[in-house]
Order: sequence, then structure tokens, then C-alpha cells
Amino acid sequence: MIAERQAIQFCGFGGQGVILAALIFGSTAVTKQGYHAVQTQSFGSETRGGECQAELILSKEPIFSPTADKVDILVAMSDLAFSRYVGRLKSGGILIMDPDMVTRPSRNDLKIYEIKANHIGKELGFALSSNMVFLGALHRFCGILSDQQLFDGIRENVAERYAEVNIKAAQAGIDTMSGLLK
Repeated sequence: MIAERQAIQFCGFGGQGVILAALIFGSTAVTKQGYHAVQTQSFGSETRGGECQAELILSKEPIFSPTADKVDILVAMSDLAFSRYVGRLKSGGILIMDPDMVTRPSRNDLKIYEIKANHIGKELGFALSSNMVFLGALHRFCGILSDQQLFDGIRENVAERYAEVNIKAAQAGIDTMSGLLK
């Protein structure tokens, strides 16, 4: 369960759905659980392949700044973006990463959860769903939404033809994180 205020950053490369994952998590927390949220994003000039990040601040109280100095949780989907943003992850922070895509940091002040999101997405037959695997893992870690609320949030934000595969990917992320939290 997250604290009353959390700063979460997703980072990867364009085309991985970094911004979509942040948008779904933030908008669902707002509409289904009454959180306040601020989401910012940046990406390279390339449509796909360039570095990309999205920061999401969630709070039960109003938020007066669009960004945080340090983030509590970093979801890392590519090594290049991770190396740029890992310095923003506070000491004692949470790192959720794909070990096939991101080099494990030497920092010993982090709690690290390794999720093979790309592998899981490929096993589901939709490699582009790795962002939803991460979203499910983050959801399970944070515990602010019910599974159904998350699935409804996915349905509300992705094209109908991709909803079920993305929900399966999110469920795989939930299941994987559940195993890691035991």
C-alpha cells in the first residue's frame, strides 16, 4: 500500500507505452478512488525508439507542484532511460524493472522487483503489452485500486480490440508481483 502521497516515474523508449501506463494508473486512481493526480511527460523527437518518461504524483490531498524532486517508485522499461532517471529515485525507493532490458543497479539502498515484462508480453502473443505487465505489477504493489477498477481503467483507455490482451498482461503483472511480495 502506498503512502498518502507518492511520486512514481515510468521510463523507457517511445513505443513501449510508458505514457499510457502512467495515464491509466493516474486517471483510474482519480476516478475510482478519489486521489488527486498530476502527470507530466517528456519524450525525444523520435516517434518510436527515443527516450521517454512519465511522472505521476498521487495524493489524497491537493498537489501544488507538477513535479517531485525525488520519486518513490521508478518503473524502468529500458536501460538508456533508466540510466538517465535512476538518480531521481530516492534512497529506500522502489525499483520495478525488466532484467532483460535494464542493467541491475549497484545501489544497495533500493528495493528491487524484477519483472520479465517483455518475455511475458511475448508469451501472451502481444509483445507490445509489456507496459500493461508493468502496470499490473505496480498496481499490485501499490494496492490502491481493486483489480476490477484497474481492468476498467484499461478498457476505458485502450482501443476495444486490444482491451482483453492488455487486461491479460496486467493480470500477469499482478500475479508476478504477488509472487515476489510473498
